Amino acid sequence: MLDWVADPQIWIGFLTLVALEIVLGIDNIIFISILAGKLPPEQRDRARVLGLGAALVSRLLLLLGLSWVVQLTAPLFEVFGHEISGRDLILLLGGLFLLGKSVTEIHHNMEAPHDKDGKKAAAVSFTSVILQIMVLDIVFSLDSVITAVGMVDELGVMIAAVVVAVVVMLFASGPISRFVDSHPTIKMLALAFLVLIGVMLVAEGLDQHIPKGYIYFAMAFSVVVELLNIRVRSRNAKREASASKMK
Repeated sequence: MLDWVADPQIWIGFLTLVALEIVLGIDNIIFISILAGKLPPEQRDRARVLGLGAALVSRLLLLLGLSWVVQLTAPLFEVFGHEISGRDLILLLGGLFLLGKSVTEIHHNMEAPHDKDGKKAAAVSFTSVILQIMVLDIVFSLDSVITAVGMVDELGVMIAAVVVAVVVMLFASGPISRFVDSHPTIKMLALAFLVLIGVMLVAEGLDQHIPKGYIYFAMAFSVVVELLNIRVRSRNAKREASASKMK
């Protein structure tokens, strides 16, 4: 019954799936980090853990309902000659929600006042943050589970890969969140990425496939450029500080 455990092909598929799940989860980590950053510092870690916990639960529930996931790709109706499935509807609604939320966050970061501690003046409900995270978890989980179903046949391997990927994301989310919070330009860049991902989800929902490799490459390239900018600004600040001390 467990002969697949000793099959090297299964382990190759498992490791590949873990890597893909982590890559697909980057969007989720960014979104959770930005929303958790709106909460008081003492609540942020709990929000990240609950958010990623919700992501794990939604992925596992979708995996256990494989027959339902497969049915989501079946056409429900047509609009202007385009067949719309349950998956398309979820991607469309999720993409529009992500677009609206990202644009709102960009506007809020540019216009909203801050207090002396750098916290947002507007109060944010812990419950509302968790609910928003859970809504997007469903959308991101759907893409993740469909990828898992297409790569591996064994349900146990899928579940194990998803659990390992979420655990890795859980440990990575803390440093990523703190880095994003401490660098406003990185946060704005992350929000711009979410706008891009929202557009991609809407396009996917309309059967316009955009290779994710292009998007992730653009994200990685932009992050590297911004990291170089941060390094240059840090060096210039140190030089100015040492020059002022010498005076």
